[in-house]
Formats: sequence, C-alpha cells, structure tokens
Amino acid sequence: MTSVISGVKIPDSKLAREAAELVRSYEDEMLFNHSVRVYVFGAIKGLRQNLKFDSELLYVAALFHDLGLVDHYHTETKRFEVDGADAARDFLRGHGIAEPQADLVWEAIALHTTPGIPQYMRPEIALTNAGVLVDVVGVGFDDYTAEQREQVISAFPRGDFKNEFLKVQTCSALKKPQTTFGTVNFDYIEDHDPSFRRPNACTRIRNTPWQS
Repeated sequence: MTSVISGVKIPDSKLAREAAELVRSYEDEMLFNHSVRVYVFGAIKGLRQNLKFDSELLYVAALFHDLGLVDHYHTETKRFEVDGADAARDFLRGHGIAEPQADLVWEAIALHTTPGIPQYMRPEIALTNAGVLVDVVGVGFDDYTAEQREQVISAFPRGDFKNEFLKVQTCSALKKPQTTFGTVNFDYIEDHDPSFRRPNACTRIRNTPWQS
C-alpha cells in the first residue's frame, strides 16, 4: 500500500496494520479504498488547517467507519454507523488502547453521517466527517488541488464508486429501515421505493399518550 500520499503518511504501526488487515478481510475493494481515501482527505484538511490530531486514531476511525455495512457486523436494531463504531471500540480495547481514545474513535464513526455537528467537535471527529463528505458527496472538493485529488485516486481508485456505494448503502438500509428514520440513511430507501413513507415527527408528537 502506498505509504505517503500528497504529504500524508499512511500509519504503519502494529495497531494500524492490524486494523487495516481486519477491515480488508471483511470489506470489498470499493469500501476499503473509500475508507482509506476518507483518512487521506481528512488528514490533508487537518494539515491544511494546522489542526493537532492523532493520525493513528483518525486512520482507525476512517477504516472502520463503514464496517457496519458488511454482514459480519450487521445488527438488527442499531444504525450501521453504531455497528461500525462498536467494532472499532472493541478492536481498540482489545489492543490496550485507553478508554478515552477508544471513545473518541467511537464518536467519530457514530457521527460521521450526522449533519451540522461533527465539524464543531474534536479534530478526529471533524476530519472523519470531512473525509466522508468530500469522497461521497463532493463537499469541499475544490479545497483540494487537482494534483491532490489525483494522487489519492491513483493510490486508491474509485472504480464504479457511485453506483456500488449506493447499492451497499441501500441494501443495509432495507434490512433495518427503522434505524434510518430521522437520518440521511432514509434517503437510500426513498430512492429505492419512492412510495415508502417514513414516520412523521409531527404525527408522532400528536399521537403521544400525553393529554397536551
């Protein structure tokens, strides 16, 4: 694997290597490449903004952020983000990482699709979210030079990313639609079946057992 991309070094500690090996053993090439791109794009932004962040923790967060989409880590009742966050925290605890650091990675993964909040949190959380946003929906695309983008894509190709990513996200959402209500993940179900109706917050408030 390319060790330095646009000035960003891919972590090569024992922890980082074992994290990459674990994730690679469960994710296909599309998801794995996306996960590493999330790290690199996030780290580039962190360096550009002179943020102080733990590269190893950011790398683990990026690697595990979509692991909840694969069958092995899928649960029936939790959002896929939480499934991935739980897996990462268990991995870090198993490697003797202190609880505050394991919790930081958990938060970065659990919040990576939540709009409007992660960017105000600790750098590892904000940069995981930023890496996801640029790689998936192009937010901040022009903040990276064409050369930076090309180096990242050359090292970790996108392939047919748009279509393949939509497919895996939709498959996950359809397995447990109740976990998508109130989140961006519902969009995958709605795109698949425009007739599908999500619970309406206003209706739920009016139908509570309270008298007023």
